[in-house]
Amino acid sequence: MKNIYLIGGTMGVGKTTTCQIIKNKLNNSVFLDGDWCWDMHPFQVTEETKQMVLENICFLLNNFIKCSAYENIVFCWVMHEQTIIDHIVSRLNTENCKVHSISLVCSEQTLQARLRKDVDAGIRTEDVIGRSIERIPLYEELNTYKVDVSKISPEQVADFIIRNC
Repeated sequence: MKNIYLIGGTMGVGKTTTCQIIKNKLNNSVFLDGDWCWDMHPFQVTEETKQMVLENICFLLNNFIKCSAYENIVFCWVMHEQTIIDHIVSRLNTENCKVHSISLVCSEQTLQARLRKDVDAGIRTEDVIGRSIERIPLYEELNTYKVDVSKISPEQVADFIIRNC
């Protein structure tokens, strides 16, 4: 039985770092960050590009599922609406898989501090702080296992997910 870890959370919550740690801790693992499918210039969010990104994500995840080399598939993305999660899962061949839907959440203060550090380092733009904070409440509405990452390290988050989710 394969494990598919769908890990969502708002921008700056620590998804990518946590998923890289999970990938390295689990045997026969592969990691896909949904943002890689959005890495374009100029960045354009249209119905066409959204559909393309979802198709690319599902294609890659299904190929990882088919490949006998992988037992654990770790995927992260800003999945702030249940419809996004449901759409992805509905397009995956999960017959011999256990799907773990997880949302990383944190306090507004923690998120703002993390994002401010990224903005100051030139990794993110200033506008991401407000957009990310606005999305915090959306994660409480999702049918996912919530992990509060406000006061624990990414390593602790990864260990918690591996043990409990």
